[in-house]
Amino acid sequence: MSITRRDLCLLLPAAFFPAVLRPESVAAQEESMPSAMYPFEKLPIRTPNNAQIRDVLKGKLATGESLEVHETTLPPGGAPHAAHHHVTVKGTSYRLGPGSVGFVHSNDEHGIKNVGTTPATYFVVAVGPGAGS
Repeated sequence: MSITRRDLCLLLPAAFFPAVLRPESVAAQEESMPSAMYPFEKLPIRTPNNAQIRDVLKGKLATGESLEVHETTLPPGGAPHAAHHHVTVKGTSYRLGPGSVGFVHSNDEHGIKNVGTTPATYFVVAVGPGAGS
């Protein structure tokens, strides 16, 4: 089998730039977070505005989406930050009790405040381009 210069020129990029020829899904899987355990007592703690925030994980899923998870404990009357939004949209207010689950649609105004008399703990699971920002 003989290889022409033209054939050789077509093969060179594959030899020197294999990442360019990888399917995007393969690249995303290789850059994604590995399986892991996150022991509660080893999670780092931040304390902005009197809230106690434990950052659990932050990274990319095998499908390429960003993922960020944290747990926050608020004292009575506490809020980790003011309500905010990323694009101007009308906000909606909800009142959640113990064991409830809330969902905030992308770009909706969102915030949380503990209106109770005891500490409140909640988890945030953010998926998508703005996760963790």
